[in-house]
Amino acid sequence: MKLTEIIRRPLITEKTTVIRDDGRTLVFEVAMDANKIDIRRAVEKLLGSKVTGVRTSLAHGKMKRQGKHVGRRSDWKKAYVKLREGEKLPDFLQGA
Repeated sequence: MKLTEIIRRPLITEKTTVIRDDGRTLVFEVAMDANKIDIRRAVEKLLGSKVTGVRTSLAHGKMKRQGKHVGRRSDWKKAYVKLREGEKLPDFLQGA
């Protein structure tokens, strides 16, 4: 699996902005079959920062309906990545 397939996109929400205020924690949407070791390697290669720890969680898709038709959004996985002390956030995530 490619590094860009493991990390899909950074999550920028109110909750992740509060978490990121400590200057060391980033939150990403990742591939469902990626494990913590894969996520750590992908972040270290793509961002050039050393990682202290990775926590993952599954977000279950919601039931949605459009009139009488009922559908379900797909499940997805997110990763909380904590950078090593002294490492700084990448430039493209500073203002977000």
